[in-house]
Amino acid sequence: MTTKPDLAPLPRQRPSLTLWFSFGVLGAFVFIAVFSPWLVPFDPTEFVTDLPFQAGNGASILGSDYLGRDLFSRLIAGTSLTLLMGLGATLLAHLVGDTLGMLVALRGGWLDVVLCRIVDVALSLPKIIVGLVVVAALGSSITTLVVVTGLIYSASVFRVARALGRDLVGQDFMRVARMRGEGPVWLLFGEMLPHVVRPLAADFAIRMSFAILFMSSLSFLGLGVQPPLADWGALVRENLQGLGGGSLAPIYPALAIALVSIALNLFVDVLGERNDAAELSK
Repeated sequence: MTTKPDLAPLPRQRPSLTLWFSFGVLGAFVFIAVFSPWLVPFDPTEFVTDLPFQAGNGASILGSDYLGRDLFSRLIAGTSLTLLMGLGATLLAHLVGDTLGMLVALRGGWLDVVLCRIVDVALSLPKIIVGLVVVAALGSSITTLVVVTGLIYSASVFRVARALGRDLVGQDFMRVARMRGEGPVWLLFGEMLPHVVRPLAADFAIRMSFAILFMSSLSFLGLGVQPPLADWGALVRENLQGLGGGSLAPIYPALAIALVSIALNLFVDVLGERNDAAELSK
């Protein structure tokens, strides 16, 4: 009598340096955003010196901006504003895109055709041009920026959610749920959503980096957050003239944009690799 050899347990995946880096960067910026009222040494709108682009010293770590305000305080305040705007726009994009995408995958028919054509038109238009036109027409308030950005990126999210939903509608558990007489709300959020949470979560992270870059671009062009408030894009724009005099004032917010975008993309890549490895091990 032969016995089957015991299968060795799969080695546990250890957190990689890439994952630690992305966690560390994102965690640091989230910490700064949450505790920004207690971290700023000066009022972000307060003038601390009469000299623009003054070098850093003991009281003002990063020096002053183009008007003599404390750059470190404005950068911290801009971190909170930028991340909150990016989070709000991404939440709106997924709320609209996920709901409509899975709904048309479930229903099909004329609703699928109409919404897909609308999305095709939306995706064919340059995002930055649409954003500039709409914000110029409606005004550059924070609410307008978040809503416009969320709706612009909801078209891309719709495509992802619809593709994921179409893979599920023919599954056995969906047929059983339909035979039980479940309504569309339960089919969407009780049956379909739990199976697409992981890919949608990965899309959420990368979509947030797109939203931050998009709104920072609008602010850099002068149609984003207006003074005295400033997000990272506005901080780059208003201090750009300091580069000619050797000031690093516009470099710090640009570096913050780059770090958050890179960390979010690396986080998604690591999650994708781990999901692929888990699927192959089954």
